[in-house]
Amino acid sequence: MAEERIVMTPKKKTQNSTTLSMERKVLNPSEGGTGYVAGGEHKGIVINKDGNVGGEDLTPFPHLSLEFRVFLVNTNTGKHAQEKRVLSFWFKEEVEITIRPKMAQNFFKELVSPAEFPRDYVGFIKKIMKLMQTRYPEFRKIEVELTQEKELDKLPERPTEQGKLLFTVGSNRPKVSTEPSNKSSEATEEKVLELIEASYPNPISLESMCSHFDSDETSIRALLSELQLKKKIRTMENNLNNFTRIERDTSKITIVKQMPKVERAKQPSIAIICSQFHEKTAVDCLLRNQQTFVRYATVGEAQAYTLGDLGPHRVVVTKLPRTGSSEEASIASGSSTTRLLGTFQEVEYVLLVGVGGGVPNYTDYTKHVRLGDVVLSSPLHHNQGDSKTSTSYIYQQCESAELHEDGLVEFECKSWCPPDLLLQNLACQLLEEQASQDLGTRCWENYFREGLSELGEEWDRPSNETDKLFMSLGGQDLIEVGHPAPPEGVEDPRVQGAPVLHMGPVAAGKLVAQDDQLRQDFAAKNGTLAYDSELGSVVESIYGNRKDNYILIRSIADYKDGSRRREWQQYSALVAASVAKSIVEMIPVLQN
Repeated sequence: MAEERIVMTPKKKTQNSTTLSMERKVLNPSEGGTGYVAGGEHKGIVINKDGNVGGEDLTPFPHLSLEFRVFLVNTNTGKHAQEKRVLSFWFKEEVEITIRPKMAQNFFKELVSPAEFPRDYVGFIKKIMKLMQTRYPEFRKIEVELTQEKELDKLPERPTEQGKLLFTVGSNRPKVSTEPSNKSSEATEEKVLELIEASYPNPISLESMCSHFDSDETSIRALLSELQLKKKIRTMENNLNNFTRIERDTSKITIVKQMPKVERAKQPSIAIICSQFHEKTAVDCLLRNQQTFVRYATVGEAQAYTLGDLGPHRVVVTKLPRTGSSEEASIASGSSTTRLLGTFQEVEYVLLVGVGGGVPNYTDYTKHVRLGDVVLSSPLHHNQGDSKTSTSYIYQQCESAELHEDGLVEFECKSWCPPDLLLQNLACQLLEEQASQDLGTRCWENYFREGLSELGEEWDRPSNETDKLFMSLGGQDLIEVGHPAPPEGVEDPRVQGAPVLHMGPVAAGKLVAQDDQLRQDFAAKNGTLAYDSELGSVVESIYGNRKDNYILIRSIADYKDGSRRREWQQYSALVAASVAKSIVEMIPVLQN
């Protein structure tokens, strides 16, 4: 009597690689081929040595693939061998395409669970087959390719994140490195500068810095003195214990008690809002005929407005005083936006420009958002030429999530979409340019090179080797996985140092920002391509001030919310500014 079995068949073997296939087949008991038919607890598993079981595969290309690496220990020499493992998945026809990526990821998480990771090759292959047999009937076939890459004298160091365990899979058990989630923060020159930049345009007091760091006042004063000598910060004239960031060209900065009136002919029609100091620096370096006005407030938030030209347009650029999930930060950001739009009432277009956190797709290259890429906020189903929409969104704030008994999560969100999609239509033109023009010739690439010559090489693209991708396995465990490979015959422009532009919704929310699985679930359900550091109050202010044209431009600096990795932030900020300039130059000039 025929019965379903999981058949393992060797597919290909080279000097340094082996490919094995585990396939679900309905066989008669006599159809085991030349091999071993398991019994007992492994009944239903067939090890086929000659590869003659079954007919020709009608779908030779996998539906999804997922790559990761392990480090194996040679017990004789003590050396470590780096090995790449690629899992390729074929699903049954009735399995919907939309649920396949999550199913593959869940299978992978169970396979490499730190507590039960197989200690050897036999255990690894056996676990794949048992999972197919008992837990994942939706898979028709899984292939695994194991490739030995190089020998190492010792395991490479793995980065850690607060409260996370990042492990490297070894031959015996995962190698785990830990870091306390509430570690003490010793003041360093870089951290002190970051704190001052985050506060800009508001000054920050020595007392506040001492309360922020686990360092004494003498040490912090010494660091402040070094930053003053490097002309990166200065003290306030009315209080020598208050410090603020120095902008690049102090000759173009005017300290004012009130913003001077700008004659109508020179009023900006475009506002660019940034969250971080380096984001504003990147935008400012692309302006011409610029002048910055800073108003310090004894009560409330200070304001810094830079006026300048981008192409044929007069623009105003500002940095928000604070961002984040706290009520104080939300109020401050919303109020600053309202003051901006009240001060410059001729503004018709608003661009929120800066860095964000990408939403990776672990199995599909065409949907994968990587470090340095740019997400232009757009409705889920936006086609160039649409002028208005009332059924979709470009930005969402996740406010709560409820887990139901069936395992599904229901999210409560606030969503925004501009009534006019002119800026999104212009962004579509950039994607067409990306598809039709050679690398290095696109307009935003020219603007990036222009900005780089102004700002210096520390703003250049980091090495692709630093773009590490991790998957959460649940709890505090993460594993490093490979970026999905492009289809055969397609070249990834990132290899040559070029970003990729994407269009889709951007989101935020403390809840999804702090939970890896919720963030992935939310993104899959809502089409989210990037997260940022809580700009809901800013978008709400833009909406409340009846600005019909707005867009978020987020260049990817990490895989969280854009604020976690300093290494990619300056480069990503400059890429975002370059893309913003490309869009601004396409905006029709308003006739007075």
